[in-house]
Amino acid sequence: MIAIVDYGRGNLRSVEKALTHVGADARIVTDEKSLDNAGAIVLPGVGAFRDCMDNLREAGLIEPVIRNINKGKPFLGICLGLQLLFAESEEFGHSEGLGIFRGTVPRFPQSELKVPHMGWNSVSIQNRPPIMEDVEDGSYFYFVHSYYVAPEEPGIIAATTDYGIEFTSMVWKDNVFATQFHPEKSQSVGLKVLKGFSDFAGRN
Repeated sequence: MIAIVDYGRGNLRSVEKALTHVGADARIVTDEKSLDNAGAIVLPGVGAFRDCMDNLREAGLIEPVIRNINKGKPFLGICLGLQLLFAESEEFGHSEGLGIFRGTVPRFPQSELKVPHMGWNSVSIQNRPPIMEDVEDGSYFYFVHSYYVAPEEPGIIAATTDYGIEFTSMVWKDNVFATQFHPEKSQSVGLKVLKGFSDFAGRN
């Protein structure tokens, strides 16, 4: 079973529907026991970084999420679910994240480009993760975000995207995958990513 973490933030139903479409047994969960019993975890997220961390804390889910990641359970973060993996965000001052990866979450610099970065953009694969096995390099995915991750460890950068600057649009390390784009909103190519994660979870 793939547990989709419900902490009051995220496109839960669309993620659940997309995972079910590719054959996964996906369920929306709200408690620690369900996370511990799951075969894999998906952490979606939209909105403000600090609010999401506060919601996770109030739900008692910060420690269970970190513990399951560290145990090697397959994990997929989506959009804010990617950003929350990092040590801190610059949104509204400084907000502490889950600290799975070293690095910060800055805002896009001022330029002629609109912020938030919203719509379709291409993804350049730098280090192909197993869940992207069937995805062509340069494929277009759907984005909605004003902040991006700046990892301190170059080795975790799986893919990048250009929006005035080149930013990290996907990370991967061992059992942890996370995307800045929304695979559940990215039509057939997004379903390939979710199918890849489901298959990876089934093997591990």
